Amino acid sequence: MKAKAAVFMGPEKPFEVREFELTEPPIGYGCSTLIASGICGTDIHIHRGKLFTAAPSIIGHEFVGKLIALDQTEGKKYGLKAGDNVIADIAVPCKQCLLCQNGDDANCVNMRVTNGGDIEQPPHLYGGYAEVNYTPLSNLIRIPDELDPTMVCTFACPGPTAMHAFALARQAGVDFAKIKVALVQGLGPVGTYAVMYLKAIGVEKVFAITAGNNEKRERLAKKLGAAEVLNLTKTPAEEISARLLQENGGLGVDLAFEASGAPAAVPQGLEVLRNRGVYLVPGQYSNSGGVSIQAQWITFKALHIIGSSQYSVRDVEDYLQFLCEHRELHPLIAEMGNRYTVEEINRAIEDAKSGNNIKTMLVPRSNAPDFSAAIPQK
Repeated sequence: MKAKAAVFMGPEKPFEVREFELTEPPIGYGCSTLIASGICGTDIHIHRGKLFTAAPSIIGHEFVGKLIALDQTEGKKYGLKAGDNVIADIAVPCKQCLLCQNGDDANCVNMRVTNGGDIEQPPHLYGGYAEVNYTPLSNLIRIPDELDPTMVCTFACPGPTAMHAFALARQAGVDFAKIKVALVQGLGPVGTYAVMYLKAIGVEKVFAITAGNNEKRERLAKKLGAAEVLNLTKTPAEEISARLLQENGGLGVDLAFEASGAPAAVPQGLEVLRNRGVYLVPGQYSNSGGVSIQAQWITFKALHIIGSSQYSVRDVEDYLQFLCEHRELHPLIAEMGNRYTVEEINRAIEDAKSGNNIKTMLVPRSNAPDFSAAIPQK
């Protein structure tokens, strides 16, 4: 039996949909069938040539699936069994470097990825843009039964990305109980999740900055808890900064979360923070050029700036725990996904690039075969 996958052919080139023969999972791997697989902003950077990835390859790292084949003895080590719904985590830390040894494996300096396998060699399907996926059991996280797996996929990467930034803040001594006013820059999936999370944990006032004319995205941010959505397309940046600097009696916001990926967002984030304000910066995840900043703001306002890039298995688990604790958010989250089949990959990529979709996901085709029948159980 064969499964379909969307193959990345290089920057700005159309993806090719190919079929690959299914095989038994290698030792230590699990084989899962597609439930939903998100298209991440990182994937858009790859397709635009902002981040290098070899071609041809199967990209994608937001795969949520049903585990259909694994060595049962190996699976017990990780609490996994056939039939479980799982998230496939992309990051494989080395466990040897200074960061790993200090408990910071999300920032491993020798990080490898689960989707980097050669598509010409069995089992072929390591990446997320496929109907079947092969991932090490150590990188599969079981989704609790009470969570709808397609809903979980909406923030399968953005959620842990934000959770890691918040975890680093807590490790650095940030007390979120004292954060009264927060700003989220950008309303892509990471920013949307940050708005939702900050409001859910009790931040009194959450502002969001966006651009363009996506009224649906702005309405959603308000439903998720944004007190105001400030639009750079409609309002000059200077006016927006002046508005935010009114907070805390004219000092500015307590915390800013950069999720736009636009270098120009950084000077504004520094500007609107109050003295001893906290700036979390997980959004600058591509080489999009330099930008001038007023460096004296860092000194005079004694700002606390925390960068954050990858995430770890722990952050995925924290994301799932957050969803379990906030079931009231599930209906809104479930509405965010725009769904396409693997065969519709090129339309999905273009729609994701347009910014009109809140979240773009690949889902199974209606006539997909029962792939579990092709792989014998051990």
